[in-house]
Amino acid sequence: MRDQDSVAAYLVKAALHGIQDAPERVAAVLQKSGIDPAELALDNARLSAAAVTRFWLAMDEELRDEFFGFDSHGLPSGSFALICRALIHERTLGKAFEQCFKYLSFFIRDIRASLEQRNGQAVICLETSMQKPALKGAAEEIYLSIVIGLMCWLIGRRIPLNRSRFSTAAPTSETSPWQWGPLVEYDCERTEIAFDSSYLKLPVIQDQTTLRTFLRSCPQWLVVRFRNDASTASKVFRRLRSQNSSEWPTLKELAHSFALSEQVLRRYLAKDGFTYQEIKHEVRRAIVFTLLRDSNISISDIAIQAGFQEPSAFHRIFRRWTGESPGQFRSRLQPSTND
Repeated sequence: MRDQDSVAAYLVKAALHGIQDAPERVAAVLQKSGIDPAELALDNARLSAAAVTRFWLAMDEELRDEFFGFDSHGLPSGSFALICRALIHERTLGKAFEQCFKYLSFFIRDIRASLEQRNGQAVICLETSMQKPALKGAAEEIYLSIVIGLMCWLIGRRIPLNRSRFSTAAPTSETSPWQWGPLVEYDCERTEIAFDSSYLKLPVIQDQTTLRTFLRSCPQWLVVRFRNDASTASKVFRRLRSQNSSEWPTLKELAHSFALSEQVLRRYLAKDGFTYQEIKHEVRRAIVFTLLRDSNISISDIAIQAGFQEPSAFHRIFRRWTGESPGQFRSRLQPSTND
């Protein structure tokens, strides 16, 4: 965990809901965490990952609930470690997902998760019975962050999301450029996140030895891994997103612009879970989904602007992302765009 790692403050604010009627308890938790209460009132405020880690531990100590009191039953202290110990014995990621949702359902009653496969996409679907939209949105984000962070650790690599839909309104705070994938929708019928179903076949590679290290570094591993907007990878993403794809620098040129050696930049990106090629791929996806909302831009022009040299390659990879052709996707997206 580095000094610049940070987390959106609105999640911390939402997590305090269970003790908000006891100002002295709130003050004590924030003091233990080293968090200035004034920061929680600011839109787009960021808190250091170290402070959020201390907050996570302080709230668990205060509530004896690893899910911050969002659920009517809760996730008692130590439950997460028990679930992790069971999941390292699963053979594949797909089986680990299924068992994770089963184990979580023993404790968490107000969020039920299931895994579906549609057109080459693995889709995590949430059914949430919480009534307050602000708490529901934060609870679903934290639930998904914990699950996806854990699954990434189990297979030893990041799982890139293709699309996310949330049943609640968009948060006022910015999220990381690939926090929930290149296409994020809000006010949907239910919350879903999708990724390439091929990841479900990947083997679980962790064991008892690596689990002990993981649990010692948790929760900061989950917090930073999935919610870090100040990382080197995020900076590279924004740099490329601001340029035409034909002008993207080589890794060597990019490293020079950051006053780093190519080897050091590659190591920083690896720590964030990326290669330079993977970030370029993420930027291309972001460009594509942004431009598809503009009906005045042809699909062939979108492919060119995103850096695809062959239209057939663009159509093939887009179908992997969504299970649809670009034209089908645009025609379905267009009515909601015109509303």
